[in-house]
Amino acid sequence: MAQIRGTAGYNLGNQNPFGGPGRADATNDPSPLDAIREQTSKIEDWLDTISDPIRPYLPAIGRFLIVVTFLEDALRIITQWSDQLQYLNSYRHIPVGLTHLFLIVNVIAMTTSSILVIARKYSEYAVAGLIGVVITQALGYGLIFDLNFFLRNLSVMGGLLMVLSDSWVRKRFAPAGLPQLDEKDRKMYIQLAGRVLLIFLFVGFVFSGEWGFWRVLVSLVGLVACIMVVVGFKAKWSAVMLVLILSIFNLVVNNFWMLHTDHPHKDFAKYDFFQILSIVGGLLLLVNMGPGQFSVDEKKKVY
Repeated sequence: MAQIRGTAGYNLGNQNPFGGPGRADATNDPSPLDAIREQTSKIEDWLDTISDPIRPYLPAIGRFLIVVTFLEDALRIITQWSDQLQYLNSYRHIPVGLTHLFLIVNVIAMTTSSILVIARKYSEYAVAGLIGVVITQALGYGLIFDLNFFLRNLSVMGGLLMVLSDSWVRKRFAPAGLPQLDEKDRKMYIQLAGRVLLIFLFVGFVFSGEWGFWRVLVSLVGLVACIMVVVGFKAKWSAVMLVLILSIFNLVVNNFWMLHTDHPHKDFAKYDFFQILSIVGGLLLLVNMGPGQFSVDEKKKVY
């Protein structure tokens, strides 16, 4: 007690001679970032509590949603076979024999690869097959320079990379003397690439359509969530936010079931609806797996 009284008299320790807060009090004040972390941590805990009953099924749901656009596309090609052939032949000037081969290969690749993704079998080959379909369709249908199509399919490929990351486990055996990345390292890089590509759909959404109050509000919230997903800061919480925004947008804007059968935009609305479902599936895998080691969330655990 004598030592405490002695230092207090000479304004030593943590006391401020001018009556303000001392150094300890100043450093104990939470920064804005710490306040955000505290609030988002509470929201994450609440979301974890709500999602506990469905958490075991999230990987299966995510995988199914990711490939649902490919299954719908394969079904559409089969049901509109003559229209597809006519478009490829008359407008894309692809020879008749090649048009048949193009459609047959696409239907087989989309169907088999989607089934393999859902069954979690040969995921590397299945993902490669579906990415190949995205590229060949962009070239075949002449959509490679369509910015909206390009951004959407970047997001779909991001979802496919999340599937690949989800399927990999660390290898215990590696041949001596051969430098290579083990599957844990590859998973980190693939997770990073996947979550970066996932947000491109929202970028396309922000820069297309007419502006209004609600569009500006949703765009700002979504943009913040996208940045958080990319850097891996509260990535699960921000991915859930994007899932909610995209799901509501999908139901309100791409409600193809409300359009007449002969409506000229019905097929486009259906296509957009299932593509957004695929990206939602990728975000659900992100919620389930987390952002990976290349993220702010993981660095916080280290430091």
